[in-house]
Amino acid sequence: MYYNGFTMIQDLHAHTYYSFCSNDKPETVIETAIAGGIQQLGICDHNYGVGCAREEFCWGKGTRLDANYGKTLARYYDHMNLLRDKYAKRIKILCGIEVCTLDCEHSYALPMGADISFFDFALIENLDDPRSITHGDLFDFTKRCGCPVGVAHTDMFQFIASRGEEPYRYFRKMAEAGIFWEMNVNHDSIHGFRQHAYVTEFFKNKAQQDVIKRTGVKLSVGFDGHAAKEYKAMKVHTANKLIKDMGIRLAFENK
Repeated sequence: MYYNGFTMIQDLHAHTYYSFCSNDKPETVIETAIAGGIQQLGICDHNYGVGCAREEFCWGKGTRLDANYGKTLARYYDHMNLLRDKYAKRIKILCGIEVCTLDCEHSYALPMGADISFFDFALIENLDDPRSITHGDLFDFTKRCGCPVGVAHTDMFQFIASRGEEPYRYFRKMAEAGIFWEMNVNHDSIHGFRQHAYVTEFFKNKAQQDVIKRTGVKLSVGFDGHAAKEYKAMKVHTANKLIKDMGIRLAFENK
């Protein structure tokens, strides 16, 4: 994974004003990442933010699970592609989408008719929530996505244990399906400046690291930023270095 002769530093989880919980223009997010020394940036807005297009159409209403979002997903992807070209000499941009899977009163889950197969990747959230439309079946839902998939901010070792499955076999199946696992290093106001315990645990747990190395699952690093002014690039750099030093591969390292 190299960029101009150096190991590429990735952040595959950034939000823009397409996610209603962020107010930053995509250009602001990209410029902030460049200033922080990030070399591969995955812009990964929420599916309901992109799909509903306008905030007043979304909050408190949700989206029918049989909807398809019309052309809003394609319009978002086209915008990111323009920015990919604009910044090509300064940073590598990937266009992702963060997929909510919650089925509740005001459902924001990705509608079954929404096509996300053309995205560079999708990050699946809420996998471990009882209300998830995945019903805990990561592999079946991944096939429905049709693009490379990662699991966002989830303690996978705890999730696997809750299903009564064996970690090595589960992670091996993830590796075979090309599903990566995110090390989410967010530390900002929207998350209450709380760090994910599973990430802290993984970075010190040699047994967990060994499972990941032996199964061949790739990891990703994401700050999950929602405000450019709170971006902490050093946390992203540190996580990238720790993973590299473990001898574990990162997602998209050859792209």
